[in-house]
Amino acid sequence: MKSIHNLPPIILASKSPRRQDLLRLMDADFKVVLKEVDESYPDHLSPEEVAVYIAEKKAKAYDETVGDEIVLTADTIVCIDNQILGKPESIEHAIEMLQLLSGRVHKVITGVCILYKHQYNKFFDVSEVFFRKLTDAEIRTYVETYKPLDKAGAYGIQEWIGLTGIEKINGSYTNVVGLPTEKLYQQLLRVIK
Repeated sequence: MKSIHNLPPIILASKSPRRQDLLRLMDADFKVVLKEVDESYPDHLSPEEVAVYIAEKKAKAYDETVGDEIVLTADTIVCIDNQILGKPESIEHAIEMLQLLSGRVHKVITGVCILYKHQYNKFFDVSEVFFRKLTDAEIRTYVETYKPLDKAGAYGIQEWIGLTGIEKINGSYTNVVGLPTEKLYQQLLRVIK
């Protein structure tokens, strides 16, 4: 029977502790290997295409150097009104992002690329996240306490603001954390078919 325990070793090309935690919870055998990659993208792409484009761009940086390992890359973006919210550049920028998300629904899109034997398996997942109306004091306290400058949309669903401010989610919770584990598991099993 195919399982995640029969996979070749996985290289996770991400410094995200949340992605590392999710892979550990999946019982995956992986190591983290990082390379600097320019995350710019063409302006004409849809948000879903942007997430996949960046994930594939990250994977291409490993194609020449990887052996029999699987390279796993991902990119998570937050999108509201077709505007992509990346990682905030400052505390004030993070506050502005959360004020924009407050009391509204937004999409979290994670693009994933699995590179194995020079083949690129790409997919994405989308979750809708419903934030209650947050007060300015709640937003400022969260940003100053948790410093979410490394997170798309300036928040982590697993942190205080997610626990107290998110009313519901349509779609995968782990996708909002940064890796759609349900889809990832199925795609990884296809890689070793």
